[in-house]
Parts: sequence; structure tokens; C-alpha cells
Amino acid sequence: MSMYVVGHKIPDSDSICGAIALAYLKNQIDEPAIPTRLGEISPETKFILDKFGFEAPELKLSYAGEDVFIVDHTEKTQAPDDIDQARVVGVVDHHKLGDLTSSTPLECWIRPVGCSNTIIKMMYDFYSVEIPKDIAGIMMCAILSDTVIFKSPTCTTADIKCVEALAEIAGVEDFKELGMDMFRVKSAVENTPARDLVMRDFKDFNMNGNLVGIGQLEVIDLAVFDDIKADLAADIAKLKVEGNRHSVFLLLTDIMKEGSEMLIVSDDANLVEQAYGVKPENDKVWLEGVLSRKKQVVPPLQDAFLKA
Repeated sequence: MSMYVVGHKIPDSDSICGAIALAYLKNQIDEPAIPTRLGEISPETKFILDKFGFEAPELKLSYAGEDVFIVDHTEKTQAPDDIDQARVVGVVDHHKLGDLTSSTPLECWIRPVGCSNTIIKMMYDFYSVEIPKDIAGIMMCAILSDTVIFKSPTCTTADIKCVEALAEIAGVEDFKELGMDMFRVKSAVENTPARDLVMRDFKDFNMNGNLVGIGQLEVIDLAVFDDIKADLAADIAKLKVEGNRHSVFLLLTDIMKEGSEMLIVSDDANLVEQAYGVKPENDKVWLEGVLSRKKQVVPPLQDAFLKA
């Protein structure tokens, strides 16, 4: 019986590339595996897959009765809707521990690094499996994406060493330039509907019993949002109502200036000031030095919800 290897809802490059890379590894060690996805791929992920000659994994939303290896999260809000009817046989993740549970013992690889693909590289080394050139390429790109080309505070020495090793296998000489090409793709937001942009990298979190959605758009220059910021703000307000969420936040991240403007729609906007020590004005706030949702945005917000 095959297991399915799948990342989170609204998959990013780490979820998609990680599912492909981990499924290949599992197949080499006689554990049949099929990579799948829970949503459409982003323009950045399409760029990566096209560059190294991959098709997107199969779209599969139901996993009841199946063996599932989860990549890049441990949160029920980000898992398949019927995950409680599936058997979680493994987890690879680099985020905080969420609320997913398993009915039987599982293989668990969780490390405080910048990207799940860094951990998957460690797994290849552990099992002494050679990484094919094309898989090395997508793994390398996923790490560059998640670590914002090593600028993110989540980036570790392990991430950098893995990129260097994977670049050599993939035959990529200037991996930083390739990383910039990826972020140029992310920065092309013209003629894209506001909802598509808001949902491009969006995650729901359970914060002390409150559903909180946090989206992020990483670009080379925030000026690309000048004409559409009002549309984005209006759309996150709609998203809040549609999903019966307590709050929706959208991070507009400038990877060159190394900071994020946060657009805010919340039942209690004071939580933002409590979390980050900066008072919002007109439902937005600039967060200097903030690049990482998982390390710099979620933990202080979670703490603020616990104290509220």
C-alpha cells in the first residue's frame, strides 16, 4: 500500500518540492509513496517546477483510510479536512508543534531550520540515498524561497550548507541569482485578482480558540502594491467575514528593505500593538526587520491572544 506525501493547504514551494523530494526518497527505500498537493501551485512554484522539468503533484483532497506523510506543518487547520480519518505515518516540519496527532507511532523529523527541504536533505544523507540532479534543484529553490535567500531570521547554517551542496548536485553556479529570479516572479502582481494575491501564501491558525488567517506576499519593491493596496485591504475584510475569522492579517514583505507592512482586519486591533509594540494607523503598520511569519509574526501574536 502506498503512502501519500502532502504539504499544507494553499501550498508553497516548500510543501510542493518537499512532497516530490520525500516521495522519491521513500520509493528508493522500498516504502512506496506518491506526492500530492492540497491546492493550486503558486507562480513561484510553477517557475521552479518548470525549470527542473517537473509536473505538479496530483491534486488530492481526501485521505480517509490512507497512510499520509505530512510535510511542512503539524496544524489541523492546514491539513486535509479528513485527516482524522487517515493514518499519519510521518511528519517533516520546521514550524512550531501544532495539534495534529497520530493513532500509531510515527516517523518524526522536526528541526528548527529555515525549510522542510533542509530536513529532507538530512533524511537523504541518513538513508544514504543519492539525490538526482533535478530533485536537488527543486529542493535548493525551496530553501532559497523559505529563507528569503538567507535573509530570513529563520535561516541557519544547515540551510546554507544544504543549498551549497544541492546547487553543486544540480549544476547551478549562481544560486543567489536564481533566488532573485524566483522573487521577481513573486513580485509580478499586475492584473492578478486581489483574492488570488491574498490567498497566494495564506495560512489559518487556531490562536486560543480564535481562527486567525495570515497571508504573506514577498516582493522586491513594495511599490508594486501602490495601486492595489486598497483592493487587498477590502478583500481581507471579506475573507474575515466569509471564514468567520477573528482576524485576517496580510504581510506585504519587502525583501530588499527587510521589513513588512501589515494590513489588519480584526475584532481586536489592539492585539497587534500588544504583539509587536507598534501602534497601527489606518488598519496598517510597518514592522521593521520582519520577514518571517513563523518566527516573527505568529509567536508574538499567539502570546497576545493568550493574554487577551
